[in-house]
Formats: sequence, C-alpha cells, structure tokens
Amino acid sequence: MQKIEPGALLAQVSIPSDLRELRPEQLYEFCGELRDFIIATVAANGGHFGASLGVVELTTALHYVYNTPYDQLIWDVGHQAYGHKILTGRREAFHTNRVKGGISGFPKRSESEYDTFGVGHSSTSISGAVGMAIAKHYKGEDDRKIVAVIGDGALTGGMAFEGLNHGGWANADMLVVLNDNNMSIDPNVGALKEYLTDISTSHTYNKLRDELWHALGKLKGIGEKAQKIAAKLEDSLLAANKPGALFEALGFRYFGPIDGHDVNHLARILADLKDIKGPKLLHIVTVKGKGYDLAEKDQTRWHAPGLFDKITGEIAKGSGKPTPPKYQDVFGHTMIELAEMNDKVMGVTPAMPSGCSLTYMMEKMPHRAFDVGIAEQHAVTVSAGMATQGLIPFCNIYSTFMQRAYDQVIHDVCIQNLPVVLCLDRGGVVGQDGATHHGAFDLAFFRCIPNLVVSAPMNEQELRNLMYTGMNHGGPFSIRYPRGNGVMLEWRTPFEHIPVGKGRKLADGEGVALLTIGHIGNIAATAIERLNQEGIFPAHYDMRFVKPLDVEMLHEIFARYDRVVTVEDGCIMGGFGSAIAEWMAEQGYGARIKRLGLPDAFVHHGKPEELWADCGYDETGIMRGVREVLGVSELVAV
Repeated sequence: MQKIEPGALLAQVSIPSDLRELRPEQLYEFCGELRDFIIATVAANGGHFGASLGVVELTTALHYVYNTPYDQLIWDVGHQAYGHKILTGRREAFHTNRVKGGISGFPKRSESEYDTFGVGHSSTSISGAVGMAIAKHYKGEDDRKIVAVIGDGALTGGMAFEGLNHGGWANADMLVVLNDNNMSIDPNVGALKEYLTDISTSHTYNKLRDELWHALGKLKGIGEKAQKIAAKLEDSLLAANKPGALFEALGFRYFGPIDGHDVNHLARILADLKDIKGPKLLHIVTVKGKGYDLAEKDQTRWHAPGLFDKITGEIAKGSGKPTPPKYQDVFGHTMIELAEMNDKVMGVTPAMPSGCSLTYMMEKMPHRAFDVGIAEQHAVTVSAGMATQGLIPFCNIYSTFMQRAYDQVIHDVCIQNLPVVLCLDRGGVVGQDGATHHGAFDLAFFRCIPNLVVSAPMNEQELRNLMYTGMNHGGPFSIRYPRGNGVMLEWRTPFEHIPVGKGRKLADGEGVALLTIGHIGNIAATAIERLNQEGIFPAHYDMRFVKPLDVEMLHEIFARYDRVVTVEDGCIMGGFGSAIAEWMAEQGYGARIKRLGLPDAFVHHGKPEELWADCGYDETGIMRGVREVLGVSELVAV
C-alpha cells in the first residue's frame, strides 16, 4: 500500500465543515487536487477508477452546500464514492481502500456517519431516500435535507422507478441527482439511455414549439372554440416533449440538464434547490473518467484497471508466463462454440457483458446476445420468454446479483420447467469488493427449488462440459463458478456430456473422505498432497452437483468412511455441506461430519486467499478440518 500526499488545499480538508471554509473561487483548484489524489492512489493501490473521477465536482459541491452528515447523502453504485470518502474523514486511510482491515470500497454505515446507506449494488438510492424523507417528516426534522445520487447506469434498474413512483406520489421532500454519463461498467443500453441522450443533446423541444407556433399562427381566422382546442393541443404536445417530462409525470420537478463539471455553477444550483420543497430531480451531464484522458476514451477498460503508471497510463501486467484463463473468458468463448453448434442458443446479461465476457458473443453474433441493463429480474424473465419459444437462453448474472431475481427464477423459469441455463459468475468470495459482492448464498438458495439442477465445475474443462450438458438438458439448469483464473492451460477440449447428478472420485483413501464442490476442490487437492506427506490419506470426491446429489456415490462413501469433511466456497448454512448432512441423516448413516465454508456472518473485504484462511477453508484450514475429524492433533510420522 502506498500512501499519497494531498495537495495544499486538500490537506486543509479533513471533513466537510473544513471544505465550507474555502472561498467559491478556490473550489476549482480544490477539485483538481482531489482528482489528482484519486488518480495517484488508485494507480498505486488499485480499485475502481473512472466513476469517482466523473463526480469530483459533484462530490465537492454537495458537501460544500449541504450540512452533511445531518443532511443525508446516498451514493447509488457506491464506487462513485471515493471522493466522498476522502472528504469525510478518511483521506489518511484512503490508501487502505479495499485492503483487508482497511476501509471499504463502498459506502458502509458501520464505517462512517457520513455513509448513510450501504450501496454495493445499484438502483437502491431513491427508495432509500424516500424512506429517509418519510422518516424525517414523521420525526419533525423538516430542516434535514435528503439527497440521492444515482448514476453509472443505475437508473436502468427497476427499483429506481419504483422509488420515483412512490416518492412522487408521497410528495417526499428530497432531491435526486441524476449523474448522466451514459455508462455503467459498459455503455448504457435501452430506451431510457436514448431518452436522456435526447434531452441533453437535441433541440427537439424548442424546434417543436417553434413549429407549433408557426402552424397555429395560420389558424387566426378560425372560431374561438377551435382556437381553445388548438391551444390545448399545443399545451399537450409541448408537455409530452418537454425535457424531463417522464420525471415530471412521476411527480418530480425536473431541473437540467446542466454541466456536471462546473463546480461553482453546480453549487449555486444546489443551494437554490435546497429551498424548494417536495420531490426534485437535477439532471447533470458528466464524463466518466473525467480528468484522465485514457479513462475518458476507454471508459470500460478504466472502470477498475488495477495498478497502472499514472504518467504513461501503462497498466501493470503479469509475469508474462502462460496462465490459465479466467473462468469468465472460458464462458465467453464457449458460448460462441455452443451457438455455432446450436442455432437456438442465446446469451443474456444484465449490464455485465465485459465482466462475464458475453462481449465475445455480442461482437460476433449481436442478434443473439443481449445486454438488458441493470435489471436482473428482467434478465431472467426475458430468458424465460425466449425459452417458451423454443430457444435455449444462457442467462449470465453474478451470484450476488442473482439474489434480486430469485422470485423470477422460481415463478418464471422453474415452475414452468423452462430450458434456461443460469450461469452464476463470481460464485464464492470475490475479494476486495467485500460483503455486498461475495457470491455466498447461491448454492443454498437454489438447492431448495424444484426442477432446478444446481452444479459447479472444478475447472475450466468441467465448465465447458456443464454448459454443453445444460444446453441439452431441456429444463432449468444452473452453473456457478468463481471470479478469476482457473487451473488449466489446455482447457479447450472436445465437449463431453456429464450425466446430471453424477460426481467423480479423484483419489481413493483411507479413514476419511473429503467431498468438495466447485473450484475450491483444487485447493482441497493441494491440501491432500500435504496431508499425504504426514501419513494421512483422505479420499477426494468432486461432487459436481448439489442437486441432484450423486446418491450412488454417497452410499459408497458413507458405507466405507465414518469420517467425512465437506468443503464449499459458499455459506455453510443450508449449502452443500448441509445437503450432505441431511442426506446422511435420512439414510441412517452415522459418520462424523465436518463442514467447511463461509460462516453464518457477512464476510468483509480482502484477497480471496486471506478470506479463505479467515473462514477456515484454505489449504491449512482443510488440513486442520481433516485432522479434527480424525482426532489427530499432531503431525503423524511417516
């Protein structure tokens, strides 16, 4: 971790009250120093990049005008909030951002009173702000201001419109700042994006008004009644095409669009809006990555580039040695192969095409791969709609974000028993993004759903084969795999069908059986090699499926071994280990069983290896678990 020294003005500001001591004409220089501080720190230590650069002026103006933390500020899509963290008492600790034991990369209520709402995902800020506005009115705190900043594509999420709908109807005293940069991680998609672009770039409204006045001017000779009808027609047509008409229709007074990089103008506008009661929406136009030329030009790549040279922009590379591919890239390349093999295969993702590598298919087969925006529920149900018409959609959603679409998986896919292949990227702990992003719960929450196959590959070859098997299954099929690299250099092998509900024995053993699911099985295999050196020889079974379980293999295991250890990169409560223990109890076996996985607690941020160790299922933890069930406390002499 490298600590960066702040500029002269930034060094004077530890909390927002310090910022308010600056003169308005100093804010431009201050924003430059804040932007430079973010660039230098992220270049040296990693993290999200472009989003926070795009809101430097907005962040400064908000804390300059509003009495935070009494006034409540919510940052939707929390990776916009680096500047906010720096200005709210965490500048000295900012170099520990996303590091185990350091500050979180997202707003976190337990970290600071300025973080009023935890926002690791998206589209939640408006609903949260409506709730706060209702609460402050109920408590008689009508002088308290509520501001929600929504951007980076979050307005494409359905919850944002639920919040707008309720907030407008409830006449909630609040401000929504729409940070319109036309980007999430990838470019925004959909009709809403086109609507906002039209507001900010065209002269449609003024052109229509001029044309109407010209046309109505020719009707001076018509009767009074006809003139009134014509005037009403004019009002209706203008209202329908007025900038922000959509938000006005939902009950929010619309202001904008304005330049989101003019800090003094922003501050003046925000100060004026403070005195206006009721629901308001300020539309600002910004550039993601503002102030760093490379990030402005390639906003997707610079969303979170890793370490880089802030002068040259060269992104740090690996050792140069051949490395196994990322699981996401195996998915992306395999999708093209399957689609070329079967013209019914389609691809769907909610705003994560580059993250899950569906971009490969979108580039080669744009008519068969779709980014639906930050709308997980819609992604699942649109996939179900495709499946009713004989197609085979592969719906790729990060594990933590699949939680939003749970109802749709049950009602729209599984009750109807439709052939949708649900690919859950980022299964297990994901590292520095922390509790909001870990894929902790999918094995547990999916295994209780009828009709749904629940699987996890141990390596890239198994991922390909499970995708092939899912394509041919004819019903709901889920595949979960982790973030990061696999373990195979030669992974592109011919497809093989995997019998549904069949695992594989990787190593015979004596005294104890080790049962694993997914990529963590590779860690277990290494642990077994080390245990062998101690004279302990666990059997190793890669179960592949949590549902249906390989009952034939389980009978073999429990008939032979009275000591069993299960390992999963997911929650212990209700997960893979629970499934094994439940089956064992139902069948009347009495083995001693040890379950390893994520505890019944939210795990915070750190490198995956650090978190596996903390939770007791890294190599050392697995070895300890095996010794525990065997009753071995010291090394066994060979």
